[in-house]
Amino acid sequence: MYVATALASRDGELERRVLLHRERRPAGWGTLELGGGHLASILEDANRWGAVLLDSLTLWVSARMLAGEDEEASLEEFDRFLDGATALATPVILVSDEVGLGIVPQSVAARTFRDRLGLANQRAATAAEQVHLCIAGIGLRVK
Repeated sequence: MYVATALASRDGELERRVLLHRERRPAGWGTLELGGGHLASILEDANRWGAVLLDSLTLWVSARMLAGEDEEASLEEFDRFLDGATALATPVILVSDEVGLGIVPQSVAARTFRDRLGLANQRAATAAEQVHLCIAGIGLRVK
């Protein structure tokens, strides 16, 4: 099952990207367009599919921030999701961006986002059996 987390209605350019991605997606893929919704809905349907691909944790964190959810609530929900995902027989793959390798952002909002995503990435990496970093199209196994 492919889980899309983009909130395309807020951004015309992103909306075009989402439409293109929908067109390119294989017809046989089950899709859940979650946006910034609750991650528990992924776990409810996960066993019906051979695998779950959440694309992306970055956009989910961003959507939750834009909705005004505080950091603690987002991380608590994400921790519950990770607990449920690790208990599944179905593989769960998370895609996320690494935002901590560059300069410190100038704005408070950008720093807050970087820190929240960094915490979510750390939690995901701790729970994961494997962690891969992709740089310039080359995958590197980190864990």
